[in-house]
Amino acid sequence: MRRNFSVPKTLFLTLFLTAGVVQANAQESEKLHQRANAAMCANCHGSEGRTVEKSAVPPLAGLPREYFIQQMQAYKDGSRKATVMHQISKGFSDAQIASFADYFSAQPR
Repeated sequence: MRRNFSVPKTLFLTLFLTAGVVQANAQESEKLHQRANAAMCANCHGSEGRTVEKSAVPPLAGLPREYFIQQMQAYKDGSRKATVMHQISKGFSDAQIASFADYFSAQPR
């Protein structure tokens, strides 16, 4: 009796490729989510964290991830003074701050 293994191979290949697509979509979804969250900063810090030339507001694009997180934590705990950031930062969770840091550190200056 001859067994036909083409269906299981096809099924395995389909599942393998589908898993890759799902993972790629999850990564793209995360990037889109980060970008949407970072858009909250655009009013003051410019699109994608790039302020206009000679702005009093610092650019965020290209800041090192850990530095960004440290500064946001300093705003939250009051050790870094600001006009509005000390209030705004209190509304963000650590996970949101990490997401912002990931996004802005990946942006070119």
